[in-house]
Amino acid sequence: MPDYHIDGHKIVASAPPGGLYIVATPIGNLSDITLRALETLAGVDIIACEDTRVSGKLLKRYAIQTPLIAYNEHNAVKIGPSLIEKLQSGDAVALISDAGTPLVSDPGHRLVVDALDAGIRVMPIPGASAVVTALSASGMPVDNFQFSGFLPSKTSARKKRLAALARVPATLIFYESPNRLGACLQDIAECLGPQRRVTICREMTKLHEEFVSDTAEVLASRYRDKKVKGEIVLLVEPHTDRDEFDTGKLLADLLGELSVSRAASEAAAITGLPKRELYQQALELAQDRNSKNTGNNGK
Repeated sequence: MPDYHIDGHKIVASAPPGGLYIVATPIGNLSDITLRALETLAGVDIIACEDTRVSGKLLKRYAIQTPLIAYNEHNAVKIGPSLIEKLQSGDAVALISDAGTPLVSDPGHRLVVDALDAGIRVMPIPGASAVVTALSASGMPVDNFQFSGFLPSKTSARKKRLAALARVPATLIFYESPNRLGACLQDIAECLGPQRRVTICREMTKLHEEFVSDTAEVLASRYRDKKVKGEIVLLVEPHTDRDEFDTGKLLADLLGELSVSRAASEAAAITGLPKRELYQQALELAQDRNSKNTGNNGK
């Protein structure tokens, strides 16, 4: 009989019916796992995970012997069909991510869709989620929120994405790399407004857990050259009519990559201000920049 151990106590697990089990795992602290998740992981025939080394630590903690198979963005096309075959033969398969609830910023969605298309039962085993955990302790409005995963790594693409979200009347939630935190906060200040409040949630449930809240402008300055480590979730308060933008700086940045007309269009989408006014401002900035360049070339 399959089993698992808690604090040295052996607990026998029953084998669940065949099907695909979407099992949430801890986002940091390995104690944050449900009894039902342990029962399921111990009882299924195989566990599909992002990284066997990461998930192996969780299984070792609870002495779970179920075989692991890597299923991630690099091998999903190859491994997915074999998992569907196992499910069609009646096996019970658990899908887990490195941390938190599967399918949230991981490739599990494809497997779930394929399983449903094949008439296979898909069952959620709920538990930890970095999105909800961050929201619960952030002080941000919780009645309406939008999770947008990871923002693009390139500045121009990130600003374009933020522009599309600038006027959303909901708490915005992002995952972010610690290496891009400073640049991301700067773009949030420029594209969403310097006075928008932002909460940085870092290393949640771990030893160095940290929640830092302030305006986008203040945090952008604080983290501009600050090196940080760990998993990060960013929350931005909903758009309100009081949000103000540094249109001069925004247009200057956009003019570094776009024509006057396109820069004005992008700025209008971000700020909600009239394109005609922004076009005139962009034109003046471009003319001023050209005159300075001409003057420098003449020296």
